[in-house]
Amino acid sequence: MAQAAAEKQSLRPVWVGLGRALGGALVFTLPMLMTMEMWEFGFAMDRWRLLLLLALSLPMLMFLSHYSGFEATWGWKEDLRDVATALGVGAVVSAAVLWLFGIIDAGMPRSEIVGKIALQAVPGALGALLGRSQLGRDSAGGHGETYPGELVVMVVGALFLSLNVAPTEEMVLIAYRMDPVQTLLLPPLSLLVMHGFVFASEFKGSTPIPQETPWWSVFLRFTVVGYVVALLTSVYVLWTFGRFDGVGFDMALAISVVLAFPAAVGAAAARLIL
Repeated sequence: MAQAAAEKQSLRPVWVGLGRALGGALVFTLPMLMTMEMWEFGFAMDRWRLLLLLALSLPMLMFLSHYSGFEATWGWKEDLRDVATALGVGAVVSAAVLWLFGIIDAGMPRSEIVGKIALQAVPGALGALLGRSQLGRDSAGGHGETYPGELVVMVVGALFLSLNVAPTEEMVLIAYRMDPVQTLLLPPLSLLVMHGFVFASEFKGSTPIPQETPWWSVFLRFTVVGYVVALLTSVYVLWTFGRFDGVGFDMALAISVVLAFPAAVGAAAARLIL
């Protein structure tokens, strides 16, 4: 009995981590699981673009597993195991919710079912790996406040929010309705929001500016670079969903600037959360 109790106690962290992963995957993917455009893209998206999205997400997920995963890890093998687990959790949660909502059923072509689930698995894996830092009472260690780590964290935040809205037709509609002056005002507004969100506002986890560091140095290294990261992330996500197909350069740039606004907010918020 003592041995059984010890084994049960040793498995408890695994089950706790798995529970947090399931909760995180559900919280992060539910808005996308209830978005009609995501259902359509799961069916119609070029499969090579979907595979590229999955492939490019692996290094980011490895980073998250090491620094903010749902279980403490000590090497790349453990990180790879946790990434595989997170992708599996994301796929299972996505499949269960999509089936419950009647979006997938046994009568559909297999490629359509796989596409819809695989597309949702990436944000689901993000949520699963962030389950520890978001839903747990402890942390997997943080990103150490290294500059490369800060940039990766901003990519994660930008990717999460951009994945939520990039598939929708509203991105194109907003870009179409905005006049050139409004479009030109959006990037500086995004920079102002990013800088104020992290450095000026007293949010928990906000980063104070050291007294010996000029404000413009922090603004250039973090805010401006962070906005570039958010803009590039937005461009990639829009390209993945085919939003640039048949669109002129001016309109493509306008759509990218529109999406970069929520992506920038996500990048700034991620630095507070992770």
